[in-house]
Amino acid sequence: MVDENQFFKEVTRRICGNLDIEKAMSDCLAYLKEFIPMDTMLLNTYEPDIGAIRNIAQVSESPREKLYDTIPLPRDVRAKILNRTPAFKVKIVDDPEEDMMAREVARHANITDWCSLVMRLEVAEFHLGVLVITCKGKGKYTREHARLLLEVHDPFAIAMSNALKHTELMQLKDMLADDNRYLNRELMQLSGDRIIGEKAGLKWVMEQVAQVAPGESPVLLLGETGVGKEMIANAIHAASPRKDGPFIKVNCGAIPDSLLDSELFGHEKGAFTGAFERKRGLFERADNGTIFLDEIGELPPPAQVRLLRVIQHREIDRVGGVRSVRVNIRVVAATHRDLEGMIADQRFREDLWFRLNVFPILIPPLRSRPSDIPDLVHHFIRRKAGALKIPLPPSIAMGEMERLMGYPWRGNVRELENLVERALIRHKGGMLFFEDIPAVAAPYASAEQPSEDMDLNLAMAAHIRKALTMAGGKIHGPGGAAEILGINPSTLRNRMKRLEIPHGRKRPCMNGK
Repeated sequence: MVDENQFFKEVTRRICGNLDIEKAMSDCLAYLKEFIPMDTMLLNTYEPDIGAIRNIAQVSESPREKLYDTIPLPRDVRAKILNRTPAFKVKIVDDPEEDMMAREVARHANITDWCSLVMRLEVAEFHLGVLVITCKGKGKYTREHARLLLEVHDPFAIAMSNALKHTELMQLKDMLADDNRYLNRELMQLSGDRIIGEKAGLKWVMEQVAQVAPGESPVLLLGETGVGKEMIANAIHAASPRKDGPFIKVNCGAIPDSLLDSELFGHEKGAFTGAFERKRGLFERADNGTIFLDEIGELPPPAQVRLLRVIQHREIDRVGGVRSVRVNIRVVAATHRDLEGMIADQRFREDLWFRLNVFPILIPPLRSRPSDIPDLVHHFIRRKAGALKIPLPPSIAMGEMERLMGYPWRGNVRELENLVERALIRHKGGMLFFEDIPAVAAPYASAEQPSEDMDLNLAMAAHIRKALTMAGGKIHGPGGAAEILGINPSTLRNRMKRLEIPHGRKRPCMNGK
């Protein structure tokens, strides 16, 4: 006699007591075989897309190889499954030759002299698959065995549903990881397999990238608009141990204040009107990867406070959430603004600046590295010609490259790229001319023209001293040397430090020397 309540409770405890479906089934088989003869238990589902049975899980009384992964089915068997005829809850198969499905399984798995119990598994009338119990020999199963197995249909159906969902989640996870690797490769191709200027004007920058990339320290990229800060941030990510993780770019100046918290940190369902479901923020999406905070100087003060907490504790709070969420991220920030000046004006938090300024990298403007311009121009011509369906990239007319190298490039690399694209759009054949470049000398040319034997550092130092004299020693703000030179005040301070030009209280009276 079987205590059916105890039987149901014990089977439910065993089949639902382990997240590993095969371990749960093995535990269940050890109990069920006391009541029903069996040596193998299988969970199968039908895959209509490939017209085959797929084995979800299998356990045996003794260790054995998996009987099969998938079994392709003939057309008549597939039609029978789709028509669901004849419908059954539990069926006894005394001889595989008497059942078309069992016959295909026996033939494919190369097994003979066996019988089986097959139970359909359904949740809310949705067919999930079948539980198959097998035993050596024929005619071993009775109606009582079938009835007893039917008593535990629901826990097996729940276990099957969970196993299918887990399999689907693992497939989606693998797909997302593969998509991420693909997108990273595409991003590298779009920005170039190599950084143009890495061995010339950007050599010092790339040396710093190589130093900082392997670690976890925050990086602050400084430089004017259009110098390629995103490209350097991507190079840091690609050279880091996080290269297979996500690279999330956030334009801090492009998110409205009202949406900032939701976009950065996410929100819970019902946190506000219109929050119909939970949303992961950009920081969560960057988990195990790198988050690039472009234009960090545009963040409003309340968001700066929350960002400081994220950097300090690696935790975020979703809008409407009741618990913190841990995130494993590396922060790379960038700005063209004078953050020190903003701190003095109380527009940027000093404690946040100290957190971000662990490893600053100054990216020089294009006018400071004219030797990179020819390589950049040829790179843009090749890339833009392909996008514009120009079969053969044109050659550059004589004298045009010299004009490009003498132009000040207020918009830096981005301005140069746009100019090349405009020239290609207007191109009618023959040599390529850049009509938008004025013939006048660069407006940043120094009044004190250095002699030909002066190196670049001496010429640059003389030019900076002249600007400081004109500004009365003032660096930032209206009429300051940075404004006269058309560069960021932080850029100017770093360059003065490198060229050993004193400023502040240590600065002597400016006389051009």
